[in-house]
Amino acid sequence: MRKDTEATTESQVMTGAEMVMTALAEHGVRHVFGYPGGAVLPLYDALAKQSRVYHTLVSHEQGAVHAAEGYARSTGKIGCVFVTSGPGATNTVTGLMDAYADSIPLIVVSGQVPSSLIGTDAFQECDIVGITRPCTKHSEQVTAIADLPRILHRALSLAQSGRPGPVLIDIPKDIQNAQGLYRSAPTASVTGDKSDDAFAEAIEQAVALMRTAERPVFYTGGGVINAGDCASELLRELVQATGFPVTSTLMGLGAYPASGASWLGMLGMHGAYEANKAMHGADLIIAVGARFDDRVTGRVDMFAPQAKKIHIDIDPRSINKIVRVDCGIAADCATALAAIGKSWHAQGCTQSSKDLNPWWERIEAWRCERSFGFVNSDTVIKPQHALQRLGHFICARDAYVVTDVGQHQMWTAQHIGFEQPRRLMTSGGLGTMGYGLPAALGVQTAHPDSLVVCVSGDGSFQMNSQEMATVRQENLPVKVVLINNNALGMVRQWQGMYHENRFSASKGKGQPDFVKLAEAYGWAGFRCTSPHNLDAALQALIETPEPCLLDCVVKADEDCFPMIPVGFGHDTMTLGARL
Repeated sequence: MRKDTEATTESQVMTGAEMVMTALAEHGVRHVFGYPGGAVLPLYDALAKQSRVYHTLVSHEQGAVHAAEGYARSTGKIGCVFVTSGPGATNTVTGLMDAYADSIPLIVVSGQVPSSLIGTDAFQECDIVGITRPCTKHSEQVTAIADLPRILHRALSLAQSGRPGPVLIDIPKDIQNAQGLYRSAPTASVTGDKSDDAFAEAIEQAVALMRTAERPVFYTGGGVINAGDCASELLRELVQATGFPVTSTLMGLGAYPASGASWLGMLGMHGAYEANKAMHGADLIIAVGARFDDRVTGRVDMFAPQAKKIHIDIDPRSINKIVRVDCGIAADCATALAAIGKSWHAQGCTQSSKDLNPWWERIEAWRCERSFGFVNSDTVIKPQHALQRLGHFICARDAYVVTDVGQHQMWTAQHIGFEQPRRLMTSGGLGTMGYGLPAALGVQTAHPDSLVVCVSGDGSFQMNSQEMATVRQENLPVKVVLINNNALGMVRQWQGMYHENRFSASKGKGQPDFVKLAEAYGWAGFRCTSPHNLDAALQALIETPEPCLLDCVVKADEDCFPMIPVGFGHDTMTLGARL
């Protein structure tokens, strides 16, 4: 007789498939994205017998992982995926690597051929554990039903602990069917703030460096957002208390508000002129939850040559990995920021403790360059203008923005100001085209009453456009703004700059009629080609109650500036034409 997986007891006999569903529910997982197949049918049968975990059937397994990423990134909860063996499992690899690069907590449960067939090259057998080991925090195959509860609890804890990331559990079909004793997760021990001597000493060293700095900058990243809303609040309080300027990576946008007085804008290859110049000229950089990525540093040997550096990161392996620092603090961002703020106030430090006016005067001079400025047009839609206007229409709404990868991603970061964390979802570390639409599906699933807008390009969108069917199936009101330049825009730009305008396989890419494509999937869709009609088109997009796509045809050869040229440091930036 089937055990009722709706009931949760500390110890109970159930099948392996029922153990999976019970463990997920115990750990607060309420949503799964997936695609069934032969090797995972017992798990889907257990799914059908319970009601605590809801399943979304996607159109492709890669889409399932990106949807789970969007769900996890926008909520701070674990994203969950079910897939079958063989191609079902291998189709998750891009999404797993994307989540690993951006520290997104995921659980992927893959079915596997029966244990007796492993190693025989059976139909749809593959070594998914070996394949995914380099792109997950942990990857493990279950070999005995008695081990399954422990493995599940460990996986669900590991995905969210320390630096978050993806975990894959591979379960042979016979173990899904086998019966065993399920035990609930042991009660987690509660740990308080760090109080060890090394941590306290590092905090005091950091505050001492901050007290004597004349040209300080907070350099923040996605780790602040991963540490929870409290970390963003602590960052804002510390910025207010110190009066220091603050910049952010792409992944950290929203941790400090774009309207804040100390905000310098995003830094890096396509970052703000004032942010990059401030980093280059700083005498102290406080890196909070950032990893000194190459798109941020440029040439490492030219990065912030005059600055002492404090690095706060939950992963001690990241400290001194790329840039040597003067003070490393291996801790959760919230814990470290709280301790620094407490010490700062305890020592009687205030904004007026140090005269930062000369430093702010230099920053204001750099701001006068208006590096995100551009020359608008009356005849063709400039992509920068389209995203500025989108920002205008959504700024007062409960809105989430998801992007794909390319020029439109950078223009979104430059021209839409984010006031709160977890409002921008994008593929940062891996730069995955095709991320946007399925991630938007995941975000809208998590926030059904919010406005979710996916900004994509005509190249990126076609990589996972089949998830339009899933959006329609789930009746989710996702909106897509397609920045359509009929090219692989960032590839074309680099070919123009570094390959003497040899536009190899980047221009005039074959594309469908996107409006008809949207309508074929049951979406609303319309096209805008004139800047005079842009506001009306955006307003109509947002007010359409069903899923809707706006094919925004933009200037085909527009380049994304400012830009740090390849091989240069932050002191060298190419600025585009601007008013």
